[in-house]
Amino acid sequence: MENDEFRMKNVKVSGETGLESNPGFGRAELGEEGIAAEAEKPGLLLHICCAPDATVAIERLKGRFNLWGVFCNPNIEPDGEYDLREAEARMFTGLVGLNYEEISPDHDEWFDRVRDFPDEPERGERCRRCIAYRLERTARQARHYGLPYFSTTLSTSPHKDVDFIHQTGAAIAARHDLVYIPETFRRNDGYRRSVELSRIYQLYRQNYCGCRWSRRRG
Repeated sequence: MENDEFRMKNVKVSGETGLESNPGFGRAELGEEGIAAEAEKPGLLLHICCAPDATVAIERLKGRFNLWGVFCNPNIEPDGEYDLREAEARMFTGLVGLNYEEISPDHDEWFDRVRDFPDEPERGERCRRCIAYRLERTARQARHYGLPYFSTTLSTSPHKDVDFIHQTGAAIAARHDLVYIPETFRRNDGYRRSVELSRIYQLYRQNYCGCRWSRRRG
């Protein structure tokens, strides 16, 4: 799908998912009892790398946590691709009733962290620095909102080093007095489930991770 072809979709979902199926479903529509029940769950800030990877993560976490979603991905280039993925994440979290926030991308700060490693392969030092930067920003936001837990949808992808992701998440959590949830969402056919849910919700699926280097190899 080309960027200029993207449009917001009023998706009607069948009973094929464990997620809410009412487009536009939000916290205000839960009613007082529903809001109270959500408030009793521990709060978790979920770093959303993209809408497709978020599908299975939200499906698996929402029964245990009061989920909040945050889009923190200054690695995504070019600007049109960033806008497309952010809009999809915003649309999808709106459909399933999550609180959602975009952290305004500080591309220059991110680029300073990774610029010296242009030739690194997937899972190399550039990727490790990129992931650590995004998890650090997510942890700071969790502290800002008073949410004790955080996690990331990055582990849905079969291309990511989940051991590094979870080790880094735990180390960052310790620095911020938080708890990182080391959930590997691609396990138990999680990646396949994300593809299925993306089809059901008609989500845009990108063909590269995000940065200029991954785009050249995509």
